[in-house]
Amino acid sequence: MMPLTKILIVDDEPPIRVACAKILSEQGSTTVVAENGLVGLEKAKAQDFDLVLIDLKMPQMDGMELLGHLNVLDPDLVKIVITGFATLDTAIEAVQKGAYDYLPKPFTPGELRTRVNRGLEKRALLREAKRLREEREKNLLELANEKNRTQTIIHCMGDGLLVTNRDRQVVLCNPSGRRLLKVKRPVQVGEPLDQVAGCPEFVELIESTLNLKGGQEMTSKEISPASPSDPVLMANCAPVKDEKGQIIGVVTVLRDITELKELDKAKSTFVSMVAHELRAPLAAIEGYLDVILDGVGVEDPQKINRILDRSRERTRGLLALINDLLAISRMQGGRVSREKERLQLSSLLREVVELIKGEALERQVELVADFSEELPLISANREDLTRVFTNLVDNAIKYNRPGGKVFVRARANDAFIHVEVQDTGIGIPKEEREKIFDEFYRVKSKETQRISGTGLGLCIAKRILEAHNGDIEVESQMNVGSTFRVLLPI
Repeated sequence: MMPLTKILIVDDEPPIRVACAKILSEQGSTTVVAENGLVGLEKAKAQDFDLVLIDLKMPQMDGMELLGHLNVLDPDLVKIVITGFATLDTAIEAVQKGAYDYLPKPFTPGELRTRVNRGLEKRALLREAKRLREEREKNLLELANEKNRTQTIIHCMGDGLLVTNRDRQVVLCNPSGRRLLKVKRPVQVGEPLDQVAGCPEFVELIESTLNLKGGQEMTSKEISPASPSDPVLMANCAPVKDEKGQIIGVVTVLRDITELKELDKAKSTFVSMVAHELRAPLAAIEGYLDVILDGVGVEDPQKINRILDRSRERTRGLLALINDLLAISRMQGGRVSREKERLQLSSLLREVVELIKGEALERQVELVADFSEELPLISANREDLTRVFTNLVDNAIKYNRPGGKVFVRARANDAFIHVEVQDTGIGIPKEEREKIFDEFYRVKSKETQRISGTGLGLCIAKRILEAHNGDIEVESQMNVGSTFRVLLPI
């Protein structure tokens, strides 16, 4: 007995419809009947059937026309035509119209079952073929999608990826790999390794990976640049093995470590500079203390006080240096801009001017504040901006002359606030202006040798402003003065 199936019987003769339905129901099929082609088409549209029995000669819509509609509705639907006017031409035409088989009237129950069961087997085969086709298409689609995803990942990797086989031929090289290896053309599969990677050191590394002994899983080496403009590469190679554990190739990941090498060098330079900057004040303080402890030539209390004053100045300079170093360290740790608030810049500038007014009087420099009290609010960290403008105004006073002036101006323009700190001091040489924002850099001249400072103030100010999406620039003329301009977004 066939599996449960659903059959549509379309015939304008009630005895034929009833007899076919009874015979097919007895073998376990669900049957639905229709008295003509129009009714049969509507029922075929409303329900899914495995097989349709169609009488060719019917009023309103004959079997041939119904065959055409059913072919469009479901090409895999099995259709068997039945008629009392059987001719060879009719059979051929019905098959051409999409009929699977032909059953002439009158027919026995056995003939009906044989034709129908054969048709249902055909339907089952068609369904299985369709399922397999859809599954294959789905698998191919998934495979294509997976391949595309893998290719996208490989092509978007920042690190270089190079795969070679045991014949020293390149199997895969992603764009980053070509860039790092200085290959300015597409790499073809099967190219010899030495044509893609011209560095003998790199070729030797892959060669040694192909010859790894048991227990060794990876080789790594820093590849020195062939020229100063080339990057410093770290190559990590791992063998590719088959199911028997035999090495069949090498996968290599290339990473540009030029910045890391430069950072290590910068750290070493920074440590050396810090040690130098700390050594001088500490040595001076130690010398002053030795003089007092030895007691030679320091019986005069006034001389002792002068020595202690100098020691205190050196100590203050040392503390200022340490504070600046801590600030630099905080910025390098990505914590330049702390909690921000909506603040009024004019009030902050007024506080800075009031705070530093005493130093200006002591150095006989006139401090002029020229800005509106109604500047727009900005989003910033108060402590950081106070540090910036205190440093700029303090420098303008220290590098000025007795009787000179310092102007602090601020105005709003478009979406920014412009702040200027202008002095009438000694000025900055043209060749020095780009360097004054570097760490520990100080302009060295007869005028500046007696002015204390750490060489970090402007570096810190620039980093703070960059963290606030702002900027700073300088204009200067020797023996006329300097103007520092700060730009802050509103």
